Amino acid sequence: MGDLKDILPINKWFDELSSKPLIIAGPCSAESEKQVIETALEIASNNSANIFRSGVWKPRTRPGNFEGVGLKGLKWLQKVKEETGLLVTTEVATVEHIKMCLDHNIDILWVGARTTSNPFSVQELANACKGIDIPIMIKNPINPDTELWIGAIERFHSAGIKKLAAIHRGFYPFEQTKLRNLPKWEIPIELKSRFNNLPIICDPSHISGSTEFISEISQKAIDLNFDGLMIETHNNPMLALSDAKQQITPKELDNLLTNLVIRHYLEENGKLEMYRHQIDSIDTQMLELLSQRMDIISEIGKYKKKENITIFQLRRWENIIKTRTKTGQSLNLNKDFIIELLQLVHKESISKQNKILNK
Repeated sequence: MGDLKDILPINKWFDELSSKPLIIAGPCSAESEKQVIETALEIASNNSANIFRSGVWKPRTRPGNFEGVGLKGLKWLQKVKEETGLLVTTEVATVEHIKMCLDHNIDILWVGARTTSNPFSVQELANACKGIDIPIMIKNPINPDTELWIGAIERFHSAGIKKLAAIHRGFYPFEQTKLRNLPKWEIPIELKSRFNNLPIICDPSHISGSTEFISEISQKAIDLNFDGLMIETHNNPMLALSDAKQQITPKELDNLLTNLVIRHYLEENGKLEMYRHQIDSIDTQMLELLSQRMDIISEIGKYKKKENITIFQLRRWENIIKTRTKTGQSLNLNKDFIIELLQLVHKESISKQNKILNK
């Protein structure tokens, strides 16, 4: 387990694919034959995508919402293949889904984030794929668990699937942010650094949750040398039955791809750049956490002013130094570095509270 060296790179999936990025586009859900065919024809006419995507079964958090059209949607995808020549892909979550997709000549299958989070479900799907030569794309689990993501990929690999790809769709945030899901770029970067051949495709639609950020997220993914993009595209997003806010029109897709800057990848500099992007992502998170810490410090300052409490609390400071140093050393951080960092943060905290108490 864990040896994924014989996974085929994306250009070995499709002989006709001469350059990156691979573009997968189509609506979040197949809603009607007219909607699917019209969207596919427009995407194909612009030469915007290599693969047409559409969800046929839609796992929803609560029942009663639109949950997909099921089997008849597969017939619409067959018609897309006939009329456009595009390859087609859809999400599978059960063994029965896989059987129906194979019966309808669906070219590529993908496993959703909820399913990836459950190893029992993944294993059932992997077992159903034994002896089948079909590409499988696996979305990251809902929570930022790299090993769980790798484990799902390994299960399909152990079943004999060599055409595998990871889809980065971001991770569920526990607090409200401007994005639907946190990208946490360092996680797919780690995945790529551990398994060089593994294609990684970014899903900017689910990371963004809004059309406002799709272009920005797409460019970031391309800058990080991702192998492709999966972008939700609908012929009339305002009428979409699911995820209307994050779907763009085929024309908008064409404009996005036209303005996308495709950068050259230099192997001799690739590893260094990969590490630098990891550092950039982690630094951003560090700064966001420090900002949150200072917001709490401000609330503490207000409380101390109200209750007439001194700023410096010796026992609390001694406890911080003791516990944080112990934690940091367990994480292989230098003791002196930890203390200097804590002192710097403490100095800023005292300054902030001093301003509040002496307004």
